[in-house]
Amino acid sequence: MNIWHELPRPFFILAPMEAVTDHVFRRVVAKAAAPDLFFTEFTNATGWVHAGEKAAAGRITLHPDETTPVIAQIWGTVPEDIATLALECKKRGFKGIDINMGCPEKSAIKGGGGAAMCQNPALAAEIIAAAKTAELPVSVKCRLGYSKVEEYVDWISHLLKQDLAALTVHLRTKKEMSKVPAHWELMPKIKQLRNEIAPKTLLIGNGDIEDRREGEKHLATTGIDGIMIGRGIFHNPFCFEAEPREHSREELLALLGYHLNLFETNHNTQTTNNESSKPYETLKRFFKIYIRDFPGSSDLRVQLMETHSVSEAREILSSI
Repeated sequence: MNIWHELPRPFFILAPMEAVTDHVFRRVVAKAAAPDLFFTEFTNATGWVHAGEKAAAGRITLHPDETTPVIAQIWGTVPEDIATLALECKKRGFKGIDINMGCPEKSAIKGGGGAAMCQNPALAAEIIAAAKTAELPVSVKCRLGYSKVEEYVDWISHLLKQDLAALTVHLRTKKEMSKVPAHWELMPKIKQLRNEIAPKTLLIGNGDIEDRREGEKHLATTGIDGIMIGRGIFHNPFCFEAEPREHSREELLALLGYHLNLFETNHNTQTTNNESSKPYETLKRFFKIYIRDFPGSSDLRVQLMETHSVSEAREILSSI
């Protein structure tokens, strides 16, 4: 079964984000307002092949309570390692493999991975072919190019020739990072390329989408198959809800409490995959999602940032 064929049209996806979209946060988002599909954090294939779970640090862990389908996102420059990790992801129950060819961070591109892959299209094709050996649907997330927007024509055309299940385009170059508005004006031309080269490949847009309502506007003007939301989740944990509404302070605090509970349970029990426990400090990046836009939220957030354990955070929350 190809999970991409089972999704509604159009569909919405939570973007893969390093140190964010682990199974704990995915379950929080699912409770608030679930997207149609989740992606994991991105896992380096070569790191996993040589160091196993120590290198993966829980990035490719599925939790039994997850009901929304999850795609494993992986990256790397060694086809054999990609094939090995893709097969492992299949064994763990992931519904597909997505290859990260768009990450602009130095840690990814210094060895030719991430967004640097657009400078080596032949290797990109080998990587995709290697991932397919696991016999799961394979998709790619990319940027328009490395330095110039115009690079998208050759780069995306090349990717479309690889018979992908889906292609997500973050509408900026590596050089642009997130410093300029996403080039949504190019999506109709990218869709035309898709229609001409690979009409069966689903096309997904990503960049500057705050919530489902804004995504629907882009869907109406472009006619693409889906929308991927990334940073919008930090501004509104309910961003995927079909009928947007205002959420009270009590709802936000309850969702934070749920996140604390999941984090604590996972930290204490870990998983059968020997997942590494994440330190409490990693939890603090999420506080701004819930503690915002209500009287006293700024002071409360400062207090929470000074805590050192889940119990200390709960004590502060109980006082209000």
